[in-house]
Amino acid sequence: MMTTAQQLATIAICSAGTVLTRFLPFAVFSEKRPTPAFIRYLGKALPSAVFGMLVVYSLRDVRIMEGSHGAAEFAALAVTVLLHLWRRNMMLSMFVGTACCMLLKRLGL
Repeated sequence: MMTTAQQLATIAICSAGTVLTRFLPFAVFSEKRPTPAFIRYLGKALPSAVFGMLVVYSLRDVRIMEGSHGAAEFAALAVTVLLHLWRRNMMLSMFVGTACCMLLKRLGL
């Protein structure tokens, strides 16, 4: 069990880290200097990489040879991909795909 002082120190450190990561890019990359090419590349590549990692993480425990054979997960994945191709909205795709998977699992699929 953490003491009150430890809890306050943890909150302060986490808050400082959050504020630092939010404001540091504005301090480092000012409007007066062009953004480095590597940072622009990361801005384009990371969203897709994170989405791909989320797919791998979501499907890591699916047992194709057991139980429902991952039917709920793969159906939700198909809904997510189709919705994203249609609307091009990553947040909408993730939320609807997650809701679809949860609903299908709740229904026992």
